[in-house]
Amino acid sequence: MRSERNSISTRCARWMIAGEWRAHPGRAIVAAIAIAIGVALGFAVHLINASALNEFARAVRTVNGDSDLQIHSVTPFGFDEALYPKLARLSGIAGASPAVELSAGTSEDDETRITLLGLDGLRAGFVTPNLIGRRVEIGAPESEDALDESSLFLSQAALDETRKNIGDTITLSAAGHEVAFTIVGTLPGVAEGQSIGAIDIAAAQWRFGQLGRLQRIDLKLAGGADAENIRANIIAVLPADAEIVSQESAARRSDSLSRAYRVNLDMLALMALLSGAFLVYSAQSLSVARRRSQFALLRVLGVQRRALLAQVLAEGAVVGGIGAGLGLVLGLALASAALSFLGGDLGGGYFEGTRPQLIFAPVAAAVFLVLGLLAALFGSLLPAREAARAQPAVVLKNEGDVIDPSAVPAVWTAPILLALGGGAALVPAVGDLPVFGYLSIALMLAGGVAAMPLLARLLLAPLQRFAFAAASIDLALKRLWGAPSQAAIALCGIVASTSLMVAMAVMIASFRISVDEWMVQVLPSDLYLHVEGDSSGGLDVELQKKLAAVPGIAMIDFRKNVPLRLSPDQPPIAVMARTVDFNDAAGGLPLIGQSLPVPEGAVPVWLSEPGQWLYGYRPGDFLELPIGRETAGETTRVFVAGIWRDYARQQGSIVIGNEDYTKASGDVLRTDAAVDLAPGARPRDVIDAMRAELPPLLAARLTVAEPQELRALAMQIFDRSFAVTYLLEAIAILVGLSGVAATFSAQTLARTKEFGMLRHVGVLRRQIVAMLAAEGALLGTIGVVAGLALGLAISQVLINVVNPQSFHWTMETRLPYGLFATVTIVLIAAAAGTALFAGRRALSGDAVRAVREDW
Repeated sequence: MRSERNSISTRCARWMIAGEWRAHPGRAIVAAIAIAIGVALGFAVHLINASALNEFARAVRTVNGDSDLQIHSVTPFGFDEALYPKLARLSGIAGASPAVELSAGTSEDDETRITLLGLDGLRAGFVTPNLIGRRVEIGAPESEDALDESSLFLSQAALDETRKNIGDTITLSAAGHEVAFTIVGTLPGVAEGQSIGAIDIAAAQWRFGQLGRLQRIDLKLAGGADAENIRANIIAVLPADAEIVSQESAARRSDSLSRAYRVNLDMLALMALLSGAFLVYSAQSLSVARRRSQFALLRVLGVQRRALLAQVLAEGAVVGGIGAGLGLVLGLALASAALSFLGGDLGGGYFEGTRPQLIFAPVAAAVFLVLGLLAALFGSLLPAREAARAQPAVVLKNEGDVIDPSAVPAVWTAPILLALGGGAALVPAVGDLPVFGYLSIALMLAGGVAAMPLLARLLLAPLQRFAFAAASIDLALKRLWGAPSQAAIALCGIVASTSLMVAMAVMIASFRISVDEWMVQVLPSDLYLHVEGDSSGGLDVELQKKLAAVPGIAMIDFRKNVPLRLSPDQPPIAVMARTVDFNDAAGGLPLIGQSLPVPEGAVPVWLSEPGQWLYGYRPGDFLELPIGRETAGETTRVFVAGIWRDYARQQGSIVIGNEDYTKASGDVLRTDAAVDLAPGARPRDVIDAMRAELPPLLAARLTVAEPQELRALAMQIFDRSFAVTYLLEAIAILVGLSGVAATFSAQTLARTKEFGMLRHVGVLRRQIVAMLAAEGALLGTIGVVAGLALGLAISQVLINVVNPQSFHWTMETRLPYGLFATVTIVLIAAAAGTALFAGRRALSGDAVRAVREDW
């Protein structure tokens, strides 16, 4: 008997689900599409970044060869080659291969960069055999070519990029030297897509000014050797300008390069998925409201509460499953298209120029499928509970809002959620990621949505005391006051989408304006020049004197930017040598706070915000900088005099005075300069004159730009970086408007009896339509007010928590008032228009037939 009753209940549930979807397919389709969009965006972002990271890691592995460990210089200047025999003699080291590693450009196109390796063929053949070149022509022995100072082996990608063939001559520029080579063969062991060249190590040291210096030593461990013991022995002999790099640390370094950017994109995609969950909630709530009498009848016939609960959850699970499955397919297509046309960059600049192959991630696909299902189930949970808890006797006599108009909505839920959200914002980052920052946003969003019934009552309460001449407005107010739960359902989508959009808009506007103002402060000169692609070379003293004497130049400040590895797990920090006014450091740097007095004899430096976050140094601290080029690994002790704001270098930067840098490093070459023009001088004439003073190859690598050009380029890069964010904002708004449309369409259909009764008592059809438009406008106004307030609160979490914990920089809050006004007008108009359209559709039937069941 029980099994027969369960079978009947199951068939009834299937019939009700199928009937509901046949009657209103649009609502389920829109909800499934919302879930699909959230899943697709999250899955696509994950695939793109995973593919780009894999390509980046593959490039690192290719350059590093097959070594077990690697000793790498912390600066481009290298370390003393005397370290090589010390390491080679250590117990447990089966082989050591010294290497010179330089970034080289070509005479034809200096934008084409080649990783040039100087190798000892005999040593590399044992430690890193995949980096050994193979002569293409049949003739002289390979060893003869390998030892020829003019022989160059190029990978296939390097041949393609330089448009050269075997036997051609090519001039490479690196470390301030230009050297001609003959291409004698290829590097067959180098992975596809990696631009690498190999020459003899002696030729590299001699011809590129690297005598006595190495950039790396590749190590092969003996079989069964204790890796930890070997690592400890290596550390004992390492100078300060060298570090141990393993495959694991290289992977962590490449991962940390873009982790914050891609995690934030993933979180934004999940916010879109959360908006989809609210749309499911709206659709399911109204579906339940429309079928209250059916559920009540089933309860009278003996169906258990848990069966109704399972039925509504099953509906949500089906919608979520279809949406998530569609989202995976769409996300795969989006990722493939993005990698084909945009590369793995995603606008962030971390993997610029790469074209990685798409790698399908089954685990990630399963995770996003489950997230889609959970979002749909989350959106269906409250409606399912409402359907299960309704009293059959009451529902069969009343199909309207089951909440008593005199009852006050719950008071404590929203404040508790908002308080928890505020508390989560105070929790530090977890693994350099703002985990609790995003939890804070989710809690605040949930608290804002939970506050909607009470907020609607509070905002509408003052209007209840007035008698409006227009019956439509009066009816609209009374309806919203008497049906707070349905009003809250309609508000959910508006508040969720509006608050997220406003929060992102405030954060982006604040960041954009802060960056623009920062560039005005850091670019006070008339011209800025840069020698492309050579941090270890640049302009020598003689060339600096020639440029300073160019007519039209009133003052020129030569500078040097050098990457410095302070941690094996972090990308290099930038050491920036420039002229600093020690009496007024803030005059040239956007300092945060005051610059501290420098102790007698100390070398002052100014650390950027990201550098402070990543390495933990504070003003007044001392730190050791291994920037010595001629001092065999000695370090320079410097004093952190202050912190400055730097939006250009996420991995941190250190500003040091020109003279202090030259004294510590022995490096007199400069790669950059800021130029102040004499009154009346024309920038183009001065630029041409500067190029004329330089050797042709160096002049070809010199770029000169005016501040307005650099600012325009920076803003272009900024907008490109946030292109995905803009897309997610637009999707959030569309999801919110779709929720409003679904809500009003379902509500007007469920209120057919109400409209019929109003027609019977003399209310005109146009007055009912006006009433619905007024309801939509009022709900839109309440939703916009709530969304703006909640969005401003969430924006402060983004500005003061998520951004500092993710990207390690701060900014001032700037409000886009124009956007606020536009959003307010558009959303109110859209809500009113949607309600108007839905009302005209619902009133198309006969009013008499609408109330015939009550006769």
